[in-house]
Amino acid sequence: MLTYVLRRLLYSILVLVAASFLVFMFVALSGDPLAALRITPNVSQETIQNIIATKHLDEPIPVRYLYWVRDAVTNQFGTTLLDGRPILPDLWRVMKNTLQLVIIAELLAVLIAIGVGVYSALRQYSLFDYSATGFSFLGLATPLFWVALMLQVLMVNVYEWTGRRVFPITNLNSVDPGSGISFWLDRAHHLVLPVFVLMIVQIASYSRYMRASMLEVVNSDYVRTARAKGLSERRVTMKHAFRNALIPLVTLLALNFGTVLGGAVVTETVFSLDGMGLYFVTALGAGDPYPIMTWLMITATMLIFFNLVADILYGYLDPRVRYD
Repeated sequence: MLTYVLRRLLYSILVLVAASFLVFMFVALSGDPLAALRITPNVSQETIQNIIATKHLDEPIPVRYLYWVRDAVTNQFGTTLLDGRPILPDLWRVMKNTLQLVIIAELLAVLIAIGVGVYSALRQYSLFDYSATGFSFLGLATPLFWVALMLQVLMVNVYEWTGRRVFPITNLNSVDPGSGISFWLDRAHHLVLPVFVLMIVQIASYSRYMRASMLEVVNSDYVRTARAKGLSERRVTMKHAFRNALIPLVTLLALNFGTVLGGAVVTETVFSLDGMGLYFVTALGAGDPYPIMTWLMITATMLIFFNLVADILYGYLDPRVRYD
């Protein structure tokens, strides 16, 4: 097992190196980062030349890539293009906010989806099963930005009808959230709607996979053998069926992490949350390639890490899986 993990870590490093070059190349080829500055009044040619010299923008892409790697290793991914602000401190700040949103949404979505999927499989073709299937298809077909906007409209209408703010529709905290437990209660209150939006698609997807996996497992030979031995239905379901049915869901959770981050971009933009999504959209609007490249590299690192975690969990969930 240790040999497998080390081998996968080495492979992941190679993938990260390749991903870093591709990210840098595609972003660098996307356009001139100084195009807007060149047509801005009161910006001298000397200022533009200083930026070009500092960022090595007159060098070939492979040479610029090596300078970027040097900055990533020694200088926290360097600074922004125009104002020279360090990139990584700002990105760490917004990443903590995004992780709060994503982790809460994922945990709740997984718990709800597992319950819905297992119960739907055990009560196949029941009213609950048909209802869960219908809501899952609806959740998969509904755009996240539309759900977020409709929830904001609903909260505004509720405020107009009742004069009470049920849930905030923007920002991560109030103007004066206080400290300690008051701060975190205020943060949780502000995260209710964004978490709900992110949960919708995840519950729809995970519950369908869990239902299909559970149906396959409960009809397998070893489950029928367990029943024939006289084990209780609860023991058969939880010990023999449920554990093996989790394996496809683990794969989906790891591979779906990028989709969750993509949903966070939309959700954070709609709700004006100071997270990675809004940071990415702001960097795109500013035309600054360096925060964009750093954001993409952190996202790629997370994807590779969670895929490694999924591979390791296989050996725990399925005793038949062994790594030499």
